[in-house]
Amino acid sequence: MRLFEPTNLEKSKVGICLCGGGARGIAHAGVLQALEENNIEIERISGASMGAIVGAFYAEGLSPKAILEILEKPRFFKAFSLGIPDGGLTDMSYLKKMLKSNIQQDDFDGLKRHLYVCVANINTGAYEIIDEGKLSLVVMASSSIPLIFKPVRMNGNLYVDGGLLNNLPVEPIRAHCEVAIAVNVNDYGAIEQKIEGLWAIGERCSNLMIWENVQRRIPMCDIYIDVKGAYSFGVFDFKLAEKIFQAGYEQTQAQMPEILKKISAKTKKNPLTSGKL
Repeated sequence: MRLFEPTNLEKSKVGICLCGGGARGIAHAGVLQALEENNIEIERISGASMGAIVGAFYAEGLSPKAILEILEKPRFFKAFSLGIPDGGLTDMSYLKKMLKSNIQQDDFDGLKRHLYVCVANINTGAYEIIDEGKLSLVVMASSSIPLIFKPVRMNGNLYVDGGLLNNLPVEPIRAHCEVAIAVNVNDYGAIEQKIEGLWAIGERCSNLMIWENVQRRIPMCDIYIDVKGAYSFGVFDFKLAEKIFQAGYEQTQAQMPEILKKISAKTKKNPLTSGKL
């Protein structure tokens, strides 16, 4: 696999990092829609979990609204319904089918934009950033929520949801782009007054651990889009896809003056770059 090693080559202008968050990640498509409407061209994308799914479709060249249409289908929701926490964990065959039916070549090299996918290697206990090989397998691994989906085996190791260890994988964008945009859709740091039941306790503990790995990466970003409108939705609220999409769109439009100003300032500093944003 190729990792995010900085080079002396000219950097891409703008890259975006998309976090995981289940159905809340549909807001990423809304963010991309707003960026497109303001002529901001995204050249590189990194993502974890749902961010990897949206990122893969966008890297293929699908429009944000086309991505929304895919994610709001009832069968997509069913694919992410809860599995039974035992030996019969849910597999990700439908996600694999969706990826293959909407992406022409099941390989990173066939994408129109450069994509980096974050996965968690549970054998080594470390996250990995992958940008080569069989696309569907890697995206499935990045989306395999522990205790709900079966881990994905690659190269002799087991992989699960990349957000477990790095839910804001901005590192490759920071290394290869002049401007690093990052999008968060989760309210991990909020104070919870009422936590009842085994599932709620487990989810809260998981959220706190993930928030710890997210917040230390925020300073690495030039532009941070925190989609607060997505906070109120659940991780399985795919049937509310249009509202979640709109939350991402509205938050990005609200920040657009600041976004345009920062991109202009950053890209003008490098005399080697020219052209549109």
